[in-house]
Amino acid sequence: MSYYVYLSGEIHTDWRDEIQRGAEAAGLDIVFTSPVTDHAASDAAGDHLGEESNSFWRDHKSSKVNAIRTKTLIEQSDLVVVRFGDQYKQWNAAFDAGYCAALGKPYVTLHGEAIIHPLKEVDASAMAWATTTDQVVEILRYVLKA
Repeated sequence: MSYYVYLSGEIHTDWRDEIQRGAEAAGLDIVFTSPVTDHAASDAAGDHLGEESNSFWRDHKSSKVNAIRTKTLIEQSDLVVVRFGDQYKQWNAAFDAGYCAALGKPYVTLHGEAIIHPLKEVDASAMAWATTTDQVVEILRYVLKA
């Protein structure tokens, strides 16, 4: 039986690939899912619903279309990994972590020490805080093979 892991958050590095490669090397039966990681495509998710002259309404429509995917995949997951990068503020990742907390869905945060303070509430509800993708893979290995 496959374990479902949703990889939420930062889209500008290859952290998802690192976790997937590590899980594969460890022989873990995991199905990984994620949000749309093509920034332009995500921003344009609602454009087919009609042009907007105000960027607020364009973003509003696209966020709702993106939320169909995000909510569904988080709800179907067994575990969520939420990555916060140092370069950008990932408000969507914080929202995903809050959604997991509200659902009682286990999640692990992945971020550096430089942003411990702004993420203290997010980390407080997480099952673990990792600073490397290798640590995430080890958590997955333990959960599935211990």
